[in-house]
Amino acid sequence: MKLTSFYPVIGTSRIQESRDFYTRLFGFDVTFEADWYVSLRRPGEQPYELALLDYTHPTVPEAYRRPVQGLLLNFEVEDVDAEWERLVVSEGLHPELELRSEEFGQRHFIVADPSGVLIDVITEIEPLGEFATQFANP
Repeated sequence: MKLTSFYPVIGTSRIQESRDFYTRLFGFDVTFEADWYVSLRRPGEQPYELALLDYTHPTVPEAYRRPVQGLLLNFEVEDVDAEWERLVVSEGLHPELELRSEEFGQRHFIVADPSGVLIDVITEIEPLGEFATQFANP
């Protein structure tokens, strides 16, 4: 299989609020918009895509027409402390997990989007102890 694209599609009833959240706070641009679907792209050297879909839309098989639940999106950034200041301190987002350093090699915090999708904002740090040996060599 030759993959030409891969991106998550979030099933939600809060499309406009979610669109505004990702465009205003995370730098995504709208590439397509209907009342039931919004396609987003974060431009740059390595563009990223994300879509929002009304979970009740008929293109979703009936047995699966439920809003998103249990989804965690990782946003790896250069400076997690600066993002904490921007998103939590300045923008007032509620931290679902406070900024902290983990022995498994991450300094991170978690906030939630309007649909309850968790956003884990991460900067990789040196893993400690046994975690250092658990990483595959690239």
